[in-house]
Amino acid sequence: MRILGIDFGDGRIGVAVSDPLGWTAQGLETIQWKDSMRRPAEKIKELADRYGAEKIILGLPKNMNGTLGPSAEKALEFGELLSKTTGLEVIKWDERLTTVAAQRAMLEADLSRSKRKKIVDKIAATYILQGYLDSIY
Repeated sequence: MRILGIDFGDGRIGVAVSDPLGWTAQGLETIQWKDSMRRPAEKIKELADRYGAEKIILGLPKNMNGTLGPSAEKALEFGELLSKTTGLEVIKWDERLTTVAAQRAMLEADLSRSKRKKIVDKIAATYILQGYLDSIY
């Protein structure tokens, strides 16, 4: 059972995929986007089809007090589009501090700033998906 993990952000969307048994998450890619959410939704559909994903875990960027701000509202809108585009269940997952954790891991790995910027969203998607996978086993 493969599952996709998504870190939705303004301008970049990180994508991760689980292994076939659904135990571990691996980063796939970062999708750049500007105006329309349709193109990235279609790209994620292609990835879901290629990997045989059965569901999508979408990071929901809640505020630290648990409320939903503008970023969360955009993520929810993208989740609705993903559900319609892919036909898959889209599960919203609290992603508070995943980008912080991804940044910390990259700093510990001594990656350059330019390298970190290119992969932070993919790593955050991996953290989101791994958190979900850990919760179901």
